[in-house]
Amino acid sequence: QVQLEESGGGMAQAGGSLRLSCQASGRAFSNLRMGWFRQVPGKEREFVAESYFSGYIEYKESLKGRFTVTRDNTKNTVWLQMDSLKPEDTAVYYCAARPTGFGASWEFWGQGTQVTVSS
Repeated sequence: QVQLEESGGGMAQAGGSLRLSCQASGRAFSNLRMGWFRQVPGKEREFVAESYFSGYIEYKESLKGRFTVTRDNTKNTVWLQMDSLKPEDTAVYYCAARPTGFGASWEFWGQGTQVTVSS
């Protein structure tokens, strides 16, 4: 099992920035792909980005250029830097992890942190 400790989040003005962090423990970090998701009440959970151990990052197409993921394997930590925030970015943001491998499921989740962007 993997435990994910999430921190960050809060409030920001439109055009501002926030940085979320997620630290993993339990399973070897090198065996995990780390993801970020977000969810608005009443709506489906939305994929934000996924980071590989190698440093390769995939982003939701519409978020490219505003959101940036970084990863420090020595600290078992991944960050989500959110810039040029918009009110529609308001959501609960979740850190997630899945085993390395083709088609692996997202098995582990953080508790979520609220991000609120005011106009």
